[in-house]
Amino acid sequence: MKYRFLCCLLALTGLSPLCVAEWKFFAMDTGTRDGQTRSYEQQAALVKELGFSGIGYTGATRLSEMFAAVDKHGIAFAPLYNGIEVRSNGVTHNSNLKKAITEAKGREAIIWLYVGGRRPADPTTTDAPVVAKLRELADHAEKSGVRLALYPHAGAYADRVQDCVRLVKAADRTNLGVTFNLCHFLKVDGKELDKRLEEAAPHLFVVTVNGADTDGTGWNTLIQPLDTGTYDVLSVLKKLKSLQWDGPVGLQHYGIRGSARENLGRSMKGWKTLLKRLAAE
Repeated sequence: MKYRFLCCLLALTGLSPLCVAEWKFFAMDTGTRDGQTRSYEQQAALVKELGFSGIGYTGATRLSEMFAAVDKHGIAFAPLYNGIEVRSNGVTHNSNLKKAITEAKGREAIIWLYVGGRRPADPTTTDAPVVAKLRELADHAEKSGVRLALYPHAGAYADRVQDCVRLVKAADRTNLGVTFNLCHFLKVDGKELDKRLEEAAPHLFVVTVNGADTDGTGWNTLIQPLDTGTYDVLSVLKKLKSLQWDGPVGLQHYGIRGSARENLGRSMKGWKTLLKRLAAE
């Protein structure tokens, strides 16, 4: 990993590797729009101005508009959010999903996939069609050099990161991995953070963070700007650093009201504060 190389290099120079604990930090489009910032071009411009590495995208159409926006402002096209649905009569996905995957070719793209439907009482009897669908999509994505990352979502078939790890292991595709989402982790149970990240690490493609309250239950308390909340997000970053994980980190701002500029700016300041604290550990 790049992180290990830098650690070795700095060790030879006598410097601490703590100073290189940085990740690409992108903004999910859950927080880049408001009454003034609507178009993809406006969102990309705002993200670039505030110092984010890229912007996430929700959907499977109008990709050409987003590609044009990120290219114009020199930022990355961060994960595209979509999903599959587990139903009694089979596993389905957005009719435009495969086309979107193909369109993302050449961008080192990651496609987020939530696994919708009810969490099964006994996954051994229901996982097989899910795994088959994931293999189908992963094999399709491989042709375009695109990676897929399962996205644990509260209330879904795979609502915990350990559910996603189980499915990824069963599917056994190198371009299929998992995401750790702080807000959904806290919503579902919020227990054994270190263990969950250790289990996910061999398959971990993306992490998302945000401010949150330790005892929060609703999304208004579990998703806040990074400079607020009683939950210490440093615990997540410290564990990622100990695992020498160097993938992208996304900012979740779903449901946060007010100015996108103000909220994103606050979270960028909070992110920089976290990195300073991490370097001082």
